Amino acid sequence: MLNKTGIPTAEDVKTVTPSQERLNKGPVAIIECFQKIPCNPCTEACKQGAILPMQDINDLPKMNFDNCNGCGVCLSRCPGLAIFIVDASYSATEAIVRIPYEYVPVPEAGSEVVGVDRAGKELGTFKVEKVQSGGPKNKTYTVWLIVPKEMAMDVRSIRLGGVRHAN
Repeated sequence: MLNKTGIPTAEDVKTVTPSQERLNKGPVAIIECFQKIPCNPCTEACKQGAILPMQDINDLPKMNFDNCNGCGVCLSRCPGLAIFIVDASYSATEAIVRIPYEYVPVPEAGSEVVGVDRAGKELGTFKVEKVQSGGPKNKTYTVWLIVPKEMAMDVRSIRLGGVRHAN
């Protein structure tokens, strides 16, 4: 399915998802990288040893979720925008999903945006908690989005401008 649509299946996503117990402990990186290509900025960026060394630059990244502290350095370094940080410990009912963002305008903290899933389907309107710049050399921003816990593994991007209504 991924090769035809570009959208990973639920089974694909399960292969890279930490346990619910780990998600509940605090922020953790989730790497939704499913195609073998010559790329390794995430492994070079991770100083925690959470992203394991690759035997070959074409290998898929592998995680040791217990070593991940959710710092997000890997998220801003991934050229494929395939890394997300999920923090299910944010509150009893909500999680923070940190999303890579490379469009303008950049949303502002406190604003509301439309969260979408991997296929671009609207999932609702969510509050932006924080926006981090990737720095002067890295134009990837990190948008911190507050979502219901049950949606933390579904919201993977945002759209500005409100919900679109079908005609």
